[in-house]
Amino acid sequence: MTAETARKRRVIVITDGDKVARKAVESATRRIGGRCISLSAGNPTPVTGKKLAQMILSTPHDPVVVMVDDRGAVGMGKGEQALWEISHDDRIELIGAVAVASNTLGAEGITVDQSVDRYGRLVDGPVDKNGYPEPPGNRYLEGDTVETLTQLPIPVIIGTGDTGKMQGADHVRRGAPITTQALLEILRRAGNNGVD
Repeated sequence: MTAETARKRRVIVITDGDKVARKAVESATRRIGGRCISLSAGNPTPVTGKKLAQMILSTPHDPVVVMVDDRGAVGMGKGEQALWEISHDDRIELIGAVAVASNTLGAEGITVDQSVDRYGRLVDGPVDKNGYPEPPGNRYLEGDTVETLTQLPIPVIIGTGDTGKMQGADHVRRGAPITTQALLEILRRAGNNGVD
């Protein structure tokens, strides 16, 4: 790792931002010892990429977890625009993303490195909104805000079902275990099981 890379703020992106997701992401981020930018939550994302970058850089340590959401908009929505902007900030390193499955109509979907299913298992291929592994042959995780992920320098993409939901499997009262595991897997692949 170079000195320049070491100075960058490490960020994990989650492609969901509604009220339920916000509580789950806050809980999961606490569990991994990271910092959650709660103001990034919203449906759609309420802050610009420039403002989001300022908040990321003002946090005392990383990893920093941010939420981006397009509220089902097809094409470049507010969440994707904010994500695009922070990904092109030289002071920020995107170490991974949690791609959240949804029932968004017209979504093309993306391939993921792996997914965490509703039972907490790391599986090859995508899962659906409720965290069930997709049938064999279905290669794409379909969800809001996910298509932009493949166009950005993000080294690992982990799929999950609907953040904080999955028919109770990721409920905040349980500590959002599926989201927590997805974040931990990204950290593991980044070569750090903890925080700076």
